[in-house]
Amino acid sequence: MAGFRSLARQVRDGRNDLALRRYSLRKCLERFAPYGHRATWNHLCTRAGFGPEDRSPDPARLMAALDELEEARAVWLAYETEFALRRKQEKHDGLRRPGSVDDWHRLTWGGHGVAWCDDPETHPGEPLADVLGKLITALERDPGHRCPVCDSADIAWKYDLAHEPSAGPVCTGCGIVVPQPVLAPGALSKARHGRTLISV
Repeated sequence: MAGFRSLARQVRDGRNDLALRRYSLRKCLERFAPYGHRATWNHLCTRAGFGPEDRSPDPARLMAALDELEEARAVWLAYETEFALRRKQEKHDGLRRPGSVDDWHRLTWGGHGVAWCDDPETHPGEPLADVLGKLITALERDPGHRCPVCDSADIAWKYDLAHEPSAGPVCTGCGIVVPQPVLAPGALSKARHGRTLISV
């Protein structure tokens, strides 16, 4: 099974036909898809300017989508490296029990669903790297009351998510499932009890 870098090389190789290059980009999302596979694909297509069903996209647009994905992956890999070093130091210092950030990180290992968007057509419009940067910054500071990506306070609890965990706080502004460790207890309580989105 080809890894992300090998698939990215296939996308870049102008000797390959467009169908293979597009297919290889889709396969990259099996290795790294911050919003989930379908939402990340929709995001990349929208930002690069080609249709999700376009079988022969302009090569320059295909490359723009890959560039954005690779930039975001670099941000995530840097975070994972720092995370691993921190956990190693914590274990050395005798802190064996992981915290809530660690629980969240375990569910997003490899970068899949880091900022899960249950609705593939509702996702942040900013570059993926910017979104991940905001999320990482939020994980490293005290919990707050707003979405770390779009700064909306409109967060509602949604059930039957197509991701683990199957329920959680969803930002109604940008569509991400907000990682619980970035929300203060009051914000979580408000999301759970204030206004609940109906299961889909």
